[in-house]
Parts: sequence; structure tokens; C-alpha cells
Amino acid sequence: MANSTDNSSNATPDPDGSGSRRRLFSRKPKAAKPAKKPGTLKRIGEVFAMTRRNDPNVIWIMVLAFLAVVAVGLLIGFLIRNVVTMLIIAIPLAFLAALFILSRRAERAAFSQIEGKPGASGAALSVLRRGWILKDEPVAVNARTQDAVFRAIGRPGIVLVAEGPVNRVKPLVNAERVKMNRIVPGVPVQVVHAGNGEGQVPLQRISKKLQKMKKNLTRQEVSAVDKRLSALGTRMPIPKGVDPFKARPDRKAMRGR
Repeated sequence: MANSTDNSSNATPDPDGSGSRRRLFSRKPKAAKPAKKPGTLKRIGEVFAMTRRNDPNVIWIMVLAFLAVVAVGLLIGFLIRNVVTMLIIAIPLAFLAALFILSRRAERAAFSQIEGKPGASGAALSVLRRGWILKDEPVAVNARTQDAVFRAIGRPGIVLVAEGPVNRVKPLVNAERVKMNRIVPGVPVQVVHAGNGEGQVPLQRISKKLQKMKKNLTRQEVSAVDKRLSALGTRMPIPKGVDPFKARPDRKAMRGR
């Protein structure tokens, strides 16, 4: 009996009481490998497929852009009597031109998919570059008509992006403007109406319009305005049926990356 071994000493304790024990010096179970992100070529392929579904002519426009750049390179090569060198330069530039066309068309296709849906204006704001402070949800909503007002804070000041017919959404815009003037007096408040009607800005041009606005605040003032608005709790709950996340496009797809 003295020579008998105690198998229990060769196993680790079972703290969870599940009955399964792992022997000493045994290999630990391998952790699950994280899913690999799709490569660049795969992402470009997905963007191309999405764009072609909405814009069947995109492939021909890309081919024409590619051939046009190569033709210009050949022409310059003949003029300077160095065709090979110009081809080496022109072919990569031709690929870049085709990708640029794909990027522009992909952005247009992405916006066409969300146009007219609640929260589309918020999705249009999501492609703004650095320097802007955005809210995912609208700051004012008409629960009956689902008209909404989104807010962006940047160096031009506070920009309210209204979603809905101009006359119908006007009371929401005016109420929000009065609120902003009361909370942060002296900060410019500008209004942009999203849509394709008279006096409105198409979704794909909203970010460009905001970027071109005159700068009135410093970066420190932008941060101070956002902190004041956040501290006073100007955010409001979203009514049922308005979900801006469902209307949010893929930013990488819209940029062709």
C-alpha cells in the first residue's frame, strides 16, 4: 500500500466543481483565433460588387478612365521617345484613376441605398473628417412625421441638419436654434436642410458643404461648446421607428478602401 501512487496529487484542483480536471504539465487549450479582417483586394471587390448592383455602368467608366490615362502616357512617351518609362509610370496612375472613379461611384451608391430612410442625414454626417463632434442620434424628432434634426459641432459653430420637408421641419429647427442660443450664446448656429428639393442639399454633398463653411471657433472653443451641451443634457430619446444606425453606410466602402 505504501508504493501505491495517489492519482489525485497529479491533477489540478477542480474549483468550479465541474468534475473535469487537467493534469499537471498538460497543454493548455488553445485560445480561439480572432477572425481575420478581409484584405484590401477583398474589400475592393466587395465595394465594386455593391457599386455595380446600383450602378451597372461603373465598370465601363473605370475602364475608360484606365485607358485614358494609359493613352496620355503613351502619347507623352512617343513625344519624348521613351515609351517604356512612360508606360511604367502611366499604368499605376491608371489604376489609381479607376479606383478614384470606383470610390466616387461607391459613395453615390451607398447614399442612394439610404436616401429617404429615417436617420439618413445622420449617416451623411458620419463621413465628416476630423474636427467635428457628432451625435449618432437626432437632437430633435417629430414622432408623428419622423422629421428629425441632427447636430454637428465644429469650427464653423453649431450646424443643425434638418431631415424632412423644409416647411414641415421648420418648427423643430427654430426650437432647437432657440435652445442653442440660450445654452451657448454667441456661438453661430447654421441650418442645412437635407434632401433633393428646393433649398435642400443632397445627402452626398452635406459633408462637403459643412467643410466649406467659414471657421468661427477655435478647437478649444469647439470642445468647450460640446462639453457645455453634454453637461446640460440636451440629448433626447429617439421615438419608435427612428433608428439612425440602420441608415449608417460603410465609411470604408464610401471611400473605396
